[in-house]
Amino acid sequence: MKRTRQQLGKSERWVVKIGSALITRNGKGLDHDALVGWAHQIAHLHKTGKSIVLVSSGAIAEGMNRLRWRKRPRALHELQAAAATGQMGLIQAYESHFQKHGLHSAQILLTHDDLRDRCRYLNARSTLRTLLDLQIIPVVNENDTVATDEVRFGDNDTLAALVANLLDAQLLVILTDQQGLYDRNPNKHDNTKLIEYAKVTDQVLDLAAGPSGSDLGRGGMITKISAARLAARSGTSTLIVPGREPKILQHIAQGQNCGSLLLPADEPMTARKRWIANQLRLRGTLTLDAGASRMVRSSGSSLLPVGVTHIKGRFMRGDMVACLDPQRREIARGLINYSVSEAVRIKGRPSREIETILGYVDEPELIHRDNLVLT
Repeated sequence: MKRTRQQLGKSERWVVKIGSALITRNGKGLDHDALVGWAHQIAHLHKTGKSIVLVSSGAIAEGMNRLRWRKRPRALHELQAAAATGQMGLIQAYESHFQKHGLHSAQILLTHDDLRDRCRYLNARSTLRTLLDLQIIPVVNENDTVATDEVRFGDNDTLAALVANLLDAQLLVILTDQQGLYDRNPNKHDNTKLIEYAKVTDQVLDLAAGPSGSDLGRGGMITKISAARLAARSGTSTLIVPGREPKILQHIAQGQNCGSLLLPADEPMTARKRWIANQLRLRGTLTLDAGASRMVRSSGSSLLPVGVTHIKGRFMRGDMVACLDPQRREIARGLINYSVSEAVRIKGRPSREIETILGYVDEPELIHRDNLVLT
């Protein structure tokens, strides 16, 4: 297991979630000393070659401070007003602190609809990947100013897990004000024991859940366990660690034993492929030539437009389609990067011609190998 932590510490893509209890001064606005520390740690990881996506709470708490509200409001429109007001301060703070390390940040606001709609899901995925390629630190938060009770994530733990799914992150780090996850709620029981390792399917986790102890945050340990299970669907491991411990992110990168490590029950690619395969209904078919069929079947390669000979169905970007060999036998399924009208125009053509044909290019592949499941 120690080797597992060392391997995860070397992972290239992390999603790091910082909760309200860590980022605010007990409801009196942002804790800028803490933000300086987070920016320094993330900048250090960035310089070692890691891609970091930050999921940060704090907008509503900062908005309450700016509006001089002492108690978190219950009315949705007041929460949205606080979020809109506080989001400005939150992003300004991150940008100023990251700039001291020669880095820029980018604000990403998401609702559940953004990740439920397949086209918007892929658009969000492409944007985040592009930002990482440009060496930008994305700062993700729920779009509280437009989300309603029916579509809101409910807590940033869930949002962080969905972002980990979105980006195929190897590691989700949830920073909390506790040492990690205990076998029972330490606020109610004595002689509790820290859970250092567990698989997300272990029943002991269900006994460890407890509500949030803060009026500022919406998530307790129960949401962190749910988030770990959600992240595991795409093969992501989750670390729940004490966020106030100095240099905690560096300790994780060094493979040190800290917090609680929750591992997927399946191998990463198996988990992600199963998640994709079970998500969606089939919307169309692509018939492949012999060469493309061989490459997809033998090595799970991405499907390029040049290897497609026939297209059938009614699908949009992000829908599930089946890949057929020349004998029209299904060999794979995957999430397509183009609509049927676009795919028809570029089928049989090399990827370098996509922009000339369509006037733009979203992806060089019709289906990326990460979104392709062999059948």
